[in-house]
Amino acid sequence: MFAAPQLTAVYGTAAAMAWGTSDFLGGYFTRRANAFLFTAVFNLGGLILVGTLCAATHAGFPAQRSALWVLAGGMAGSTGVAIFFRALSIGRMGLIAPIAAVLGAAIPAIFSMFTEGLPGKIALLGFVFAVAGLWLMTRSEDGNTPEGIGLAILSGIGFAGFYICVRQAGEGSALWFATITRTGGLIITGLIVLLQRRFRDITASGIRGAVIAGGIDSMGTLLFVLASQSGRLDDAVVISSLYPAVTVLLARLVLQEHFTRWKFVGLLAALAAVPMIATG
Repeated sequence: MFAAPQLTAVYGTAAAMAWGTSDFLGGYFTRRANAFLFTAVFNLGGLILVGTLCAATHAGFPAQRSALWVLAGGMAGSTGVAIFFRALSIGRMGLIAPIAAVLGAAIPAIFSMFTEGLPGKIALLGFVFAVAGLWLMTRSEDGNTPEGIGLAILSGIGFAGFYICVRQAGEGSALWFATITRTGGLIITGLIVLLQRRFRDITASGIRGAVIAGGIDSMGTLLFVLASQSGRLDDAVVISSLYPAVTVLLARLVLQEHFTRWKFVGLLAALAAVPMIATG
């Protein structure tokens, strides 16, 4: 049996892999679609998947307080995702993803340290490695400010809101948490699409990509909820926020984005952070 820190690390690492893959697909397909319309379809695809799993497993519905917190988290997170996909579509994935992740992880980690106390010394060192690794993956080699940085910052704030709300929701069915998150996301992005009236600004391949990415992202959300419920919020957030390592690798392999030795060092530092944080 895994101890709580190890279980959090396992769930968090799996969430990072799912989110990193979903983000790559979202950033790629949003290049030919309106970001909020894409994210609405993305949320619908994820909702169908986790909603079906909820129905199949007869999971118990959470308490009203928990459901409201998760709904708010879904709205914050989905707004962050839409802005994030837009940033990915106009900027370099290898830079945008880590910037959003660092900010999205830093705010909840500070919140957790105030509400749950400081983690162990090795875990703190792991946080340093994680932040340093993500920073190395974000740094610009030519000294210029990459396009999309402002959007990446806004998306990171949205992600932080999602993490904190899920933690505040407390205990409950992880499947229902993921389902309610997707419901909140669909509500907020659907309303924005209605206001924009850009209902056709997406291709058939974009719709397929959104559904697939949404399903993968929902599995990441489910895994993050399990990580958060099994241990400390800061542990779950920092490990799950290593998803840019997956996005960066996919951008390098599929899109042939430049991958400097400093980015490689940053990737190694981020990976080394996982077992450190897992020690608690």
